[in-house]
Amino acid sequence: MRFTVSSTALSSKLTALSRVINSKNSLPILADFLFDVQDNILYLTASDSENVMKTQLELTESDGNGHFAIGNHDLLEAVKGFSEQPITFDIDFNANIAKITYQNGLFSLPVENADEFPQSQTINEGANEIIIPNALLAENINRSLFATAQDELRPVMNGIYFDLTPECLAVVASDGHKLVRNKILSIHNEQPAAFILPKKPASLLKNLLGKDGGDVTIRFDERNAQINYADGEITCRLIEGRYPNYNSVIPQNNPNQLTVDRLTLLAALRRVQPFANDSSNLIRFHVEGGTLQLDAEDYDFSKTATERMSCEYNGQPMSIGFKGASFIEILSNFDCQDVIIQLADPSRAGLVLPSEQPENQDVLMLMMPMLIND
Repeated sequence: MRFTVSSTALSSKLTALSRVINSKNSLPILADFLFDVQDNILYLTASDSENVMKTQLELTESDGNGHFAIGNHDLLEAVKGFSEQPITFDIDFNANIAKITYQNGLFSLPVENADEFPQSQTINEGANEIIIPNALLAENINRSLFATAQDELRPVMNGIYFDLTPECLAVVASDGHKLVRNKILSIHNEQPAAFILPKKPASLLKNLLGKDGGDVTIRFDERNAQINYADGEITCRLIEGRYPNYNSVIPQNNPNQLTVDRLTLLAALRRVQPFANDSSNLIRFHVEGGTLQLDAEDYDFSKTATERMSCEYNGQPMSIGFKGASFIEILSNFDCQDVIIQLADPSRAGLVLPSEQPENQDVLMLMMPMLIND
């Protein structure tokens, strides 16, 4: 079998697929790319057994159909250095060799029997379906991924929770200390449905989805999800289990409201945080009148830092402690100019919201406070 393909198109597709492949695999063939040529289209697949990623590209020419597997590392290293040019694959199935010819030379690599490559999981008939704009899904994954946990005892916290209700699609992530809840008000369904997307396929989607138009279709049952985007698809095993009732931990009445420039607060936190205690990372927020004061201290090393900034504040004077690194992450995952911080008292969760909500969305982040010694 012989076919010709664009070098840059192939390199781009293989680079994206390679992100799903693990450095150590339960089956040796999972270190390979699966090539399948059908009617002048090249279908490419990579898998780690739980996540299967597929894409396709049009061939310049081909003389037949067939499929084979080829090791990912050597092929990827070879093709990613090419300038735009045609590459021709000659596959000798008797000798199990692929001879790859390009402008100034050639190389050959062994190929393996494609039938040994594991099949992707099938989605049950009657599966639930969500259709969501490409950019909107990318935005919500980007905003949520940092808040997922790494918790062996509670694996349900290690992914992003998609909760489809008659009111909205809520995209939620939490590690027990911070929480992100994105409501997409334009997507809803009379029949409630939900799934927990693991961190790895979420990270893959974060890198694959762009700002271009088009929709992403997510079909899911109790165990698996199939996500179809512009030029490919990911099939993944979902995290099984019941996600905690996230709405119950979101306070409904935090009367003390602080409005501050997001980038000013973010820069101040980055300056003050290095002076906090390494183990607690505690930063004290003291707000009174029109002034927010940040304090960090590490008496073990005789380090202290204080910074003040102007803000708008409606409420009682208050000192409350937050973990500096987590608050920096929260602020970094907004893209608004001002943020609103809603507080009740030093022992209850604080809410962080954008001053202007994105269109058809309701974004909220929650931060649990830390005990401070007055």
